This record gives sequence, structure tokens and C-alpha cells, in this order.
Amino acid sequence: MLQTMEGFPTNVQLPLRPVPPFDFDLSAQIFSGGDRQVQKYEKGEYWQVIRINGRLILAVIRSLGTVDKPKLLVDLKTTERISDNDRRKAEEIIVSLFNLKLYLKSFYNRAKDDKVLFSLIQKLTGLRSPTTPTVFEGLISSIIEQQISLNVAHTLETRIVKTFGDALQVDTKVYFAFPTPQKLASATTEELRECGLSLRKAEYILNVAGLIAHQKLNLDDFQNCENADEIIRELDRIRGIGVWTAELTMVRGMHKFDVMPTDDLGLRRCISHYYRNDQKIGSTEARDIAEKWGKWKGLACFYLIMAERLGIIA
Repeated sequence: MLQTMEGFPTNVQLPLRPVPPFDFDLSAQIFSGGDRQVQKYEKGEYWQVIRINGRLILAVIRSLGTVDKPKLLVDLKTTERISDNDRRKAEEIIVSLFNLKLYLKSFYNRAKDDKVLFSLIQKLTGLRSPTTPTVFEGLISSIIEQQISLNVAHTLETRIVKTFGDALQVDTKVYFAFPTPQKLASATTEELRECGLSLRKAEYILNVAGLIAHQKLNLDDFQNCENADEIIRELDRIRGIGVWTAELTMVRGMHKFDVMPTDDLGLRRCISHYYRNDQKIGSTEARDIAEKWGKWKGLACFYLIMAERLGIIA
């Protein structure tokens, strides 16, 4: 389905005041390699199509403030007039997307006893870990990433979004939203495999999407659960979702930083680089190192990943 906004030239602007410190450029860097029709950060602007009450809205975000006095300005563009309710919902999604209400100073205070992590924080102050607009999107992305590189996973995810996601035309440009559970549930295994997925991953995605589409699974229920082990147990019962996928989904799609996917080879490499002089370590040793981070394990891991990506020395 293609929504076009020709004839609706008015932009609705939404100012946001994140909890300081917040470095928008640093936090959006992870999207710099994204697809221009899906989500992308370029020349100080980040854009993505968000879904509000079944409607598609293009959100274009840029920073007008500083790290210590952050201010964002969001341009909202869609095919119909944007109501006050739409504005409020758009604000909720964008606040969630960049964790704008997260009080980073609590994390920084916890890190003071870890010289390595605290050193990296001094060079990454204001970095936020992005969260997917829905838990479903976080889960599907995590399934796609199983046992393959991030670059390959992002390529496959982009193909899925462009194949099954609804499209929004803004002037002459077309953008795609992440597909709904219903849309993915109606796909065939062959169609998903044409996007580059393995047979097993195609089956896993169809299973999860089908459970949600037929109201047998509500991922949003996990948002209110404070017991990480319980969430992992429940997700682990679903075909194709193991502990690694559950933990990654919790960090990426639920704002839950008290877990970390230590079975991830890339993450262990980052921990080893900064804490064990690049010596190979197992998941048990990685978890032992992370104990000092307390409830901030997931966020600390994101800082390590970004530090390695940016070539930062502790």
C-alpha cells in the first residue's frame, strides 16, 4: 500500500527536550549506514517512517541544542492532517526511539568504579542506545541477526522492509515502514527466502508474526514485566527464539538494560578488546566482567560496541 502526501505541503513541527546529557549526532551515528528509504542519519538529520493508529508519518529529526542543553526539532509529514493525539503519540515514539528520558547520570555514577568503562564514557558522554518503535520490530531484527554479521543482517532487513512494508510518498520520494505482524504473517516462506533469509529464519518469522496476528502472543505485555528471567523463559518457548535472541530483543526493543547477550561473538570480542587485551573469552567470563555494571549491563555493552566502532582507546 502506497500513501502519498502530494497536496499536503504543511509540516507539523514538534520540539523535544531530552534529559541531559544527550549527544544526538553520536547517538544517531549507528544509522549513518542505513537505507535512505527506510531509516538514515545524514548531514545532521535522522529520518524514519513511524506508524500511528494505522497511518504512516515521516519523522525528520535534527538537533538545535548542545550535549548539556539538548533540544530536538522534529518535522512530521503525512498524508492527512496531524491531530493533537497524533502529535502526542509521535512524541512518545521518538522519545522511546532515542531513550530521551533516560537519566544517564545514574549509569555514569555506577561506572565510576570501572576505570575502563568510565574512561570510555568520558569520550562518549551523551550517547543513547536506540530502541525499536515496537517490541515486534526488535524481535524480528534479532531473529534476522542470528549467526550472521550485522552488515548482512541489515541488508536482509532492508529487503524485508521494502518488500513487505507499507510505503509513504513525500513529494517525489518514497519511504517504507517496518511491516506489521499481519503483513508478514500473510507472506510465504518462499517470499521471505527471496529476501535472502534461510529456510529456518523464514519459518521463525512466520511463526512469530502468525502468533501475534492471531492474538496468541502480545509482546507488549513484556514491557511491564520486571523479571528478566521470566521474560527470557517465555520468549524461549517460542520456536526459533533462544536466550541470545531474547536478551537482544530485551535490550533493543524493551528498554531493559539489565541483560546482555554474552553468547554474541561480536560483543565478547569488544569486551575482550577492552578488558582482556584481545584474548579470547567465553560467555561466563564476559558475564563475570559485566557484574560490576549491575542493572546497566546492556547499556554498558552498547558503549563498548560504539567505542570499538569509533576506534576509541580506553
